[in-house]
Amino acid sequence: MTGSATRTDQTLINALRCLSMDMVQAANSGHPGLPLGAAPMAYALFSRHLRFDPGRPDWFARDRFILSPGHGSALLYSLLHLFGYEVSLDDLKTFRQLGSKCAGHPEAGLVPGVECTTGPLGQGFANGVGMAIAGKWFSARYGSIADHMVYGLVSDGDLMEGVAVEAASLAGHLGLGNLVYLYDSNDISLDGPCDKAYTEDVRGKFEAMGWQVLEVADGNNLEEINQAVDFAKAEVGRPSLVIVKTVIGFASPLAGSSKSHGAPLGAENVLATKQALGVQETGPFALPDGYGEAGLQARSRGSALTGEWEERFAAFQMEKPALAKELACLIDGGLPDGWDSDLENLAWPDGSVATRESGHAALNAIASNLPWMAGGAADLASSTKASIAGGGDFNPADFSGRNIWFGVREHAMGAIVNGMALSGMRALGSTFLVFSDYMRGSIRLAALSNLTSWFIFTHDSVFVGEDGPTHQPIEHVEALRLIPGLQVYRPADALECKACYLAAMRGGQPAAFALTRQGVPVLNAFASQIAAGTPKGAYVLSSRQNAVATLLATGSEVALALEAQGKLESEGIGVDVVSMPCRELFSAQDQGYRDSVLPPGRPVVCIEAGVTQGWLGMGRGNVATVGIDRFGESGPGGQVYSHLGMKVDHVVEAVRTLIKP
Repeated sequence: MTGSATRTDQTLINALRCLSMDMVQAANSGHPGLPLGAAPMAYALFSRHLRFDPGRPDWFARDRFILSPGHGSALLYSLLHLFGYEVSLDDLKTFRQLGSKCAGHPEAGLVPGVECTTGPLGQGFANGVGMAIAGKWFSARYGSIADHMVYGLVSDGDLMEGVAVEAASLAGHLGLGNLVYLYDSNDISLDGPCDKAYTEDVRGKFEAMGWQVLEVADGNNLEEINQAVDFAKAEVGRPSLVIVKTVIGFASPLAGSSKSHGAPLGAENVLATKQALGVQETGPFALPDGYGEAGLQARSRGSALTGEWEERFAAFQMEKPALAKELACLIDGGLPDGWDSDLENLAWPDGSVATRESGHAALNAIASNLPWMAGGAADLASSTKASIAGGGDFNPADFSGRNIWFGVREHAMGAIVNGMALSGMRALGSTFLVFSDYMRGSIRLAALSNLTSWFIFTHDSVFVGEDGPTHQPIEHVEALRLIPGLQVYRPADALECKACYLAAMRGGQPAAFALTRQGVPVLNAFASQIAAGTPKGAYVLSSRQNAVATLLATGSEVALALEAQGKLESEGIGVDVVSMPCRELFSAQDQGYRDSVLPPGRPVVCIEAGVTQGWLGMGRGNVATVGIDRFGESGPGGQVYSHLGMKVDHVVEAVRTLIKP
């Protein structure tokens, strides 16, 4: 160790390296190369720069640390153990085992001190940009009581990912001076040297995107690392990237080789590495003398920090009681009194309204009473209507704005929204439904992490029309429904849209909305059924005493089902119409309720302008589908809709076929 590291510093850094190696070796699985190379910079952050309290890992004003290359999780768990978090040595010994909280890649909610779920490269990088946006917004609204920094460790692989580049571009544009990333630049990826695929000028690229870039030539030089981080913290108008040159698998016989990246070193190599580091106790999970002092000191420092902050918050409550009450509610994860009052009062006259328009009204009714709701669109707010009226724009001149111009950066938008949600905001991102594919990785992580992220998608069917099959979603709603833990809402009209927004807020889970561009009839005649049934995911919208079949529809196809019900009735055939705005909510209801909506044995015709596979198991009787199992066409939306089979006559014929003796 060079650069004025004390003997204690060197001992603890080597302890982090050894614990990480031992964890990987014991699991016979994992990634030892990153911890061996990056331990000094991670130690520097935790020992000198991060403001945190291990006894209160969810303290609101803590600095955040993100390990974006989540495959190096052994280092993160070792850090948390060393610095006094509730991560025991026994926890480390269960690394990557079934039921262990020390999972293969870090998962938010499993381990105190893990700020976000990382592993898919680039996601943590972009999450941190969302956290920094949230931090700037908090400080702008609540003042210095909310100030904190966002730090991260990023890798070659992270910087190759498009989601990280998108996020870096936006972070530089916004001037997020509360964001500092240390780049573990070891020039090695899993398959081999990075120069096989990655030879760009990282410094030049990030400077061009508006970042301050600093360099540390030796990743073992603790003094230079600390000086660089101090310099980065002092830059208030730009995010900072500190390029730290390291050696993957440092001190091991496999140092500098991709062979140390993603596999255990082997018992002999682990021993050789410990000997090269000068470690005295070379047995598995052996701890050096004085190891426990670091955790005790961290807890003492953290307790002092949070104690001081509590005193400041008490003064804040006296000086600005309304803002303090608001901030306390945000910190507790609750909702303010009356948050839904404007939403409950929304109404529309008879006629036709696009659900993107009613979604805009519902969003603003919530936002008017929920100050920490914020977000925006991927350069499509004028089309998706996902904007907060009077909320102002979030920009370097005014970080209190609630509308974020994400630009054409769908994947980064999704990950940034997740970072904002992880910080406590009610965050949303919006684009056309067909582009949900561009951000699927972020949506999946929102569900895996059980965040409150909202993804508002419009232009939800072939009614997109003249833009043609490239822009007409076919498989997208069903694809979103396949993500466990994601609630997917496709409302039939303005009233159901309002009820979906209400249900999503109350549910507190990640939600995706599929909304129409074209107008759909407002179903005021069914207002009571909609209000009562939507929170259950599906309900009988229009019933007939002599019903012999059920028409189950979503979104714009509910109007089609009602029209078909009328035609069938004129022929003496009674059918019920069921609206299913959220299949996930319906599946969560008890069997008795589900049977009341879809009686066992009764034929069901499922109607949705998209792929039909997901409907084939609906109900417990005969099932037919009216949908679209092919790509669309370019032409006026209504004509394309009809041309692809979304017709009353097709629904009627499907019923006739099902009930035929």
